[in-house]
Amino acid sequence: MRRFVRTFPSLKCGLALAALPLLAMGGSAVAQDITPPGYKLPPLGAVTAATPAKQLFGRAETPANIGLGSIGFYAKGCLSNGVELPADGPTWQVMRPSRNRAWGNAAVIRVVKNLAAKAPTVAGWPGILIGDMAQPRGGPMLTGHASHQIGLDADIWLTPMPNRRLSVAERETKSAVMMVRPDRLDVSRSWTAGQMGIVRAAAQDPAVERIFVNAAIKKAMCRDATGDRSWLGKVRPMYGHDYHFHVRITCPRGSPTCTPQKPPTGDEGCGKELDYWFSDAVLHPKPRPRPPHPPRQLTLSDLPAACSQVIAAP
Repeated sequence: MRRFVRTFPSLKCGLALAALPLLAMGGSAVAQDITPPGYKLPPLGAVTAATPAKQLFGRAETPANIGLGSIGFYAKGCLSNGVELPADGPTWQVMRPSRNRAWGNAAVIRVVKNLAAKAPTVAGWPGILIGDMAQPRGGPMLTGHASHQIGLDADIWLTPMPNRRLSVAERETKSAVMMVRPDRLDVSRSWTAGQMGIVRAAAQDPAVERIFVNAAIKKAMCRDATGDRSWLGKVRPMYGHDYHFHVRITCPRGSPTCTPQKPPTGDEGCGKELDYWFSDAVLHPKPRPRPPHPPRQLTLSDLPAACSQVIAAP
């Protein structure tokens, strides 16, 4: 698949980057966001200590091989020795290839491939469609995601892979299917045993620590799961996961500077903590009297020190 490439001058803070991709600059990076055809990033200009880190990592096209693996925390870090998931596999296809976000730690690549191989058995699907994983060097993204920074997160569409290879144009424009009812209280008719099976299979992988889904999806799984329900504790309700589920794995071996997240509690998460997501305050939030101040953007100095090496590596 064609990648757009841009080069720009050496960075004044002592970094040198070349071969930069063009990524989507739209709003929140939900599963169905589309990159406008022919979009090109504007020139970065002079880089200073105040330059947002996303402007650096969002333009890195190739991985940095400095041997540290996943560096820092899921929402504040970067990735070295990144591995790219091939655009096509026996039971998977990568969506939105223009984003160049199908990278990850080798451990998450194994998890995704293993899950894809199970899709025909556990879901009755030909395979799975892969959304955003990480950028080649991880780090903050130009659009969407606060996490996905250290190569241990992967978005999997809740739409089955078709029994044919999608064209590049289809991968860029095909929409994922909404799995939540308009009233937000339960799943839509698009939710089937196949979606249930693929999420359950992901949660049963020992390497997977958390799976984020819309609260209505969590509710349906709590209601319908039978037999061993221990895996339900990994499935956590989260805003914005109506079309896809988000797989997060634990810090793997070979990543000594990876900062782990506190493991989920051992319970199913189907009690009062789930009720919160269906409260009126969550479903029908009152408009704020004034727009919130935009959050301060992370700079390179906010990330682990090794991330400076990652972004400077050839």
